[in-house]
Amino acid sequence: MKAVCWQGANKVGVDTVPDPKIINPQDAVIKITSTAICGSDLHLYDGFIPTMEQGDILGHEFMGEVVEVGSEVKRIKVGDRVVNPFPIACGQCFFCKQSLTSLCDNTNPNAFMAEAIMGYSPSGIFGYSHMLGGYAGGQAEYARVPHADVGLCKIPNGLTDEQVLFLSDIFPTGYMAAENCNIQPGDIVAIWGCGPVAQFAIRSAFLLGAERVIAIDRVPERLQMAKDGGAEVLNFEQVDVGEALKEMTGGRGPDAVMDAVGMESHGMGLEGLLDKTKQAVRLETDRPHALRQAIVACRKGGTVSIPGVFGGFADKIPMGAFMNKALTMKTGQTHVHRYFTPLLEHIQKGDIDPSFVITHRLPLEQAPHGYEIFKHKKDRCIKVVLKPGQSA
Repeated sequence: MKAVCWQGANKVGVDTVPDPKIINPQDAVIKITSTAICGSDLHLYDGFIPTMEQGDILGHEFMGEVVEVGSEVKRIKVGDRVVNPFPIACGQCFFCKQSLTSLCDNTNPNAFMAEAIMGYSPSGIFGYSHMLGGYAGGQAEYARVPHADVGLCKIPNGLTDEQVLFLSDIFPTGYMAAENCNIQPGDIVAIWGCGPVAQFAIRSAFLLGAERVIAIDRVPERLQMAKDGGAEVLNFEQVDVGEALKEMTGGRGPDAVMDAVGMESHGMGLEGLLDKTKQAVRLETDRPHALRQAIVACRKGGTVSIPGVFGGFADKIPMGAFMNKALTMKTGQTHVHRYFTPLLEHIQKGDIDPSFVITHRLPLEQAPHGYEIFKHKKDRCIKVVLKPGQSA
């Protein structure tokens, strides 16, 4: 089959690799009909996530049709149309039973690698380094899905791939990030970043009752998409974000703030240059400019939500502001399985059509071009969907 493979920092290729097979009786194999490039894939592309190996198959946002199931798979059948959550969950461990599926104890065979950095390991994740399991990803023609009865989510008739594909990651991620803001009626939420996750976080914050959402970015098309979703917007290259937020909130600050950027945020001036330099020479793994700003800007007693991916260690976090202002921080890889049914209902009721975020649709063979325009924000690119088996 054809698959998108990591070939080193800033290089991916579409290679011919062996077809996936049933390894465990709880496995399924799906023929992928749609897959996407995620913002967190860029951390792999840029070479900032350790334990990647040349030839690793990328991708954790994918869906398709079941073509084979293991002998112990009961709920999922050949021919089912399914979406696949990006974290892999066993369904039986302490964390899975609490619907904390991205913390599953049993799906990362390389847990020792993650434990060396984090103390304990999260779940395995498709296409996201050997530290998180070494699982082949879904930017491919086929994929093996472990624990298929737990993970695969059946799609009802009448919904297109583009309406449901993002239930695999970015829609639940944006929703959980907004839920983590503990939104109360009348609240103002400020979101750093207007990428795909942030676009869903904006709309989710309104679904959960926020009165105002303020979105911060510098890319015109992303700011416009945020405005289309009801947000007020700030271009961080044109205004002092902290002062602007004070003015927009009557001097009190946002009730909740969200870092939807993560480890590669773009800082301005000396601070931004210092972060980039330290990251380049591995004196700092993450660039936390957006997180620093968010913590300082949040009102006293407010909430800091972090859906943006961080990989290791970040410097100069304003812990004095965090502690003295009595802030609450909530974060984590998304427990996608928990959100699938309620978010599917929102789609079916017409509350949201997730396809709004797609700007580019490409054949799988054009994935290297997709990565290039997504990373560098060329051609007004916000979200790329890849279609295996489709010609240019």
